[in-house]
Amino acid sequence: MTRAFPAARTKIVATLGPASGDETMIAALAEAGADLFRINFSHGAHEEHGARIAAVRAVEQRLGRPIGILADVQGPKLRVGTFATGRVELQTGDRFTLDMDKTPGDETRVQLPHPEIISAATPGTTLLLDDGKLRLRIVECRPESLVTEVVTGGPLSDRKGVNVPDMVLPIPALTVKDKADLAYALSQGVDFIGLSFVQRPEDVIEARELVQGRAWIMTKIEKPQALDALDEILALSDAVMVARGDLGVELPPERVPLEQKRIVRAAKLRGLPVVVATQMLESMISAPAPTRAEASDVATAVFDGADAVMLSGETAVGRYPIEAVSIMNRIVSQVEKDEHYKAMQDSTRQTPDRTVSDAIAGAAQQVAHTTGAAAIVAYTLSGRTAVRISRERPDCAILGVAGTLEAARRLQVAWGVHAMVADQDRPDETVEHIVESARQMAVQAGIAKPGDLLVVAAGVPFGQAGSTNLLRVARVAV
Repeated sequence: MTRAFPAARTKIVATLGPASGDETMIAALAEAGADLFRINFSHGAHEEHGARIAAVRAVEQRLGRPIGILADVQGPKLRVGTFATGRVELQTGDRFTLDMDKTPGDETRVQLPHPEIISAATPGTTLLLDDGKLRLRIVECRPESLVTEVVTGGPLSDRKGVNVPDMVLPIPALTVKDKADLAYALSQGVDFIGLSFVQRPEDVIEARELVQGRAWIMTKIEKPQALDALDEILALSDAVMVARGDLGVELPPERVPLEQKRIVRAAKLRGLPVVVATQMLESMISAPAPTRAEASDVATAVFDGADAVMLSGETAVGRYPIEAVSIMNRIVSQVEKDEHYKAMQDSTRQTPDRTVSDAIAGAAQQVAHTTGAAAIVAYTLSGRTAVRISRERPDCAILGVAGTLEAARRLQVAWGVHAMVADQDRPDETVEHIVESARQMAVQAGIAKPGDLLVVAAGVPFGQAGSTNLLRVARVAV
């Protein structure tokens, strides 16, 4: 049976939640253009997450195409304590103390139950409260408290968040809760782990040791400290997310677009799939259409070369989840048709690394362009070969033929890759059989027709990971 794949090449990640957790809605979102579903472990119980994961797998089977699942773990959340009246008003210019005392606070002080902040702080350090709405500057550091000056005042209520953009905190990216969530997510067979609050390469190393290759690590860049070690962090990651929520709190607004572009470029240089996330169509949580600025924001991410764009509250709790995915899909598709989009992707293409597999990936793009091939068929056990060809942003479709369903699901985050599964545990397979299988699968996927040319990338002996060394041009029989 011929299978219809989404027309857009930039992928869409949709977050599941109360507005989109059942199988019927998940199927509708997938039909509208969602390629990957995000489970946010900051909210909800394991039973709820398990039900949604099971629903995605049921939809995957119904639609007959791989669908990826991202388990996004919360990371450490820094918060103030409570107030005697539940809420106070901080006045600009006043002194305000953050301490370890559990007594409910008032207009002069409140508990800060994070000794690591107190120990790492220095005079002049900035603290941001309630998503950056309030700004404090530390004027005195004491053994169990910080005396601050209120730079930007306003209302502050119980357990509001604290951001510390100026310091690296001596705390791990994975809390006890995160490790329990991680273990549960892996037991459910998720495809990606979204790693929050990354400050340094060691945070990714710790996650890799726990994951043990059972999922790809998608590192979320949302801390200024991560930007300082970006190359080292990306070298340890399988994919990356530009998480503009906390990043937009801890950086001046004017820096966020520049850092977004920098992260996307750095990820593309390494051949890592990169997702741009947060507030992309935020107004669609309550409105049936986005603002023009939001549509432009999505388009900018696509022009920059993002592999995927993500919806959060729009699909998790919004009133118009299907419309949000549909409109995002329309924006993406429109940008990809623009003549300037192709020129921008060509202008940012990287020089292949000095490896056989990189040379094959670069040559596949060049040969496909020169011959006008309908598709590049990439045989890949782990998914890496298809991701590497995706980095080349070829004119034609990319059919990633994965050795396992798990590998095929991971390809759902890679730009332009249509994923299928085929048994590759046949080291004695001949090149002729490999090419013929490529012809059949390309036709089955609906991305080639009789008479079309295909560029086939594979490894000989067949079925060995990391052995991509073969490039063949073949024509689909008329």
